[in-house]
Amino acid sequence: MRQKGILTVISGFSGAGKGTIVRELLDRYDEYALSVSMTTRSPRPGERDGVEYFFTDREHFEEAIRQDGLVEYAVYCGNYYGTPRAYVESQLAAGRNVILEIEIQGALKVREKFPESLLIFLTPPNAGELKRRLEERGTEDAEAIARRLARAAEESEGVEAYDYIVVNDNLEECVEEVHRLVGASRRAPVRSSRFIREIREELQDFVKGVQS
Repeated sequence: MRQKGILTVISGFSGAGKGTIVRELLDRYDEYALSVSMTTRSPRPGERDGVEYFFTDREHFEEAIRQDGLVEYAVYCGNYYGTPRAYVESQLAAGRNVILEIEIQGALKVREKFPESLLIFLTPPNAGELKRRLEERGTEDAEAIARRLARAAEESEGVEAYDYIVVNDNLEECVEEVHRLVGASRRAPVRSSRFIREIREELQDFVKGVQS
């Protein structure tokens, strides 16, 4: 029996290395699939429909909301962004672990709709290292970095809702730890309900046969 994949949410502070970890998992292991988001913004040069995003208009996106066709969604800079439910469920049914790289609010919405989802929060070893990484990017001024650190302080209030915290201090070790956690989570009873039910029914049939 092919086991259903695990919906794995990876969140973390800006600068924690989420994108790098996700890319490494996808490159190293065939069992992962990255969820493709749907958006109402226009494609940028080089972006392909169904690869970087599913591009749609506001009317169709809002219809998807009404039909409960999204795992989660949000509005950013006037455009909708969301995770199509059909795509996620088809990948999970095929046995692939679907990765969602989203922030805390979205992660909690996913947990509401998919109680069996796995929530992993990535963090640097300390706040000083987070500040250093943001500064080393060289893409933002001191004011923008201060805003990101303030946002990280707010996000730290919701970390307890996650299943695991993984410290990204060494890329190789971090990727392998996340992979091990996903593998171990496949064996959790809450994610093996069908297998447990089948074993239970078989045992009950054996008992009935002995008693008859």
